[in-house]
Amino acid sequence: MHLRDHLRLTGSAILGHRTRSLLTGLGIAVGIAAVVLLTAIGEGVQRFVVHEFTQFGTNLISVSPGKTETLGLSGAIVSNVRPLSLDDAAALERLPQVLAVVPFVQGNAAVEANGRTRRTTVFGTGSEVPAVWQIKPALGRFLPDDEPRRARAFAVLGHKLREELFGSRSPLGERIRVGGETYRIIGTLQPKGQLLGFDLDDTVYIPIMRAMAMFDRESLMEVDVLYRAGSDAGALAEDIKQRLVVRHGSEDFTIITQDQMLEVLGSVLEVLTLAVGALGAISLLVGGIGILTIMTISVNERVAEVGLLRALGASRLQILQLFLGEALILGGCGGLVGLLAGAGGSWLLGTLLPGLPTHVAWDYALLALVVALAIGLLAGVVPALRAAGLDPVEALHDE
Repeated sequence: MHLRDHLRLTGSAILGHRTRSLLTGLGIAVGIAAVVLLTAIGEGVQRFVVHEFTQFGTNLISVSPGKTETLGLSGAIVSNVRPLSLDDAAALERLPQVLAVVPFVQGNAAVEANGRTRRTTVFGTGSEVPAVWQIKPALGRFLPDDEPRRARAFAVLGHKLREELFGSRSPLGERIRVGGETYRIIGTLQPKGQLLGFDLDDTVYIPIMRAMAMFDRESLMEVDVLYRAGSDAGALAEDIKQRLVVRHGSEDFTIITQDQMLEVLGSVLEVLTLAVGALGAISLLVGGIGILTIMTISVNERVAEVGLLRALGASRLQILQLFLGEALILGGCGGLVGLLAGAGGSWLLGTLLPGLPTHVAWDYALLALVVALAIGLLAGVVPALRAAGLDPVEALHDE
């Protein structure tokens, strides 16, 4: 039997039962589309979270007071041991590979300016914030490099806070009350967006010692260390550890490198992507069962055709290939339609809901397509073997 005859017989069998073939292929298409769409959402969320954590740069190491074995968000670690001090931050700044250091504390206070009052986040920081956190001034400048204990009462506004208090008018030189204390505004910042739900634009920045006094804190919440590109983060983390152990007498602090945080996030989000992909794979399994059912029915309906082909000299292998080809075409066509539908659905979802990040994971999509072909092949094996095993005389006699 020539290849052309194979294709003609297979095509006629599929087209002869259009509705049944369409529904069978649709089962596979739905499964592929589900896999593509769900993994696109999972991949999009993974990229979104990684971007959120790297928007301050990738050459960062954070040091928090208190010893813990788990990773937490900035400022989430509470310590009841020796405080992390400004002198500690100054000691870290003297390490060879360190470019800049930002000690900070965070709190919430009422802000009054221009006849308006708003409660917002207050960051007590140093002058290196623009370099370390990659936040650029939009107007004026950031806090000057004053000696922390004698820092002048200057304030810098986040983009949203500036708009809420002053609208489009420049606030430079204006006075603002933060937590009941008066500050002079010397700058505003460009929009930075949100970090995992925290609005970084609805903030005011003041000198760190003034913030520590305002919130009655003895310890810094965190020290962020910016190091030279190309430096070994692990080696620098060890140097930081040794420097602070000498100062504190014990390891009563936690050091987290950006690589460690991204590694943990990556592993968690990969599991999430695999989990949502597995949900879509259930639909693929249902589609495979559909192909198995349809192929079994097809064999039962075509007993006479098989008997005639065998009587005309078709081998068992050719009969097997005939039915396997039908199953492969159903699985392949359904897979391609599902792939296009899933990619289109991902694009449409990202267009209609810009806040929901989607990105087609083509490795998962192609793997799903291969699985669809494999499911079609496997689902067709048993019916095809049954058809190939039919005795031609009995098949014609039964018909």
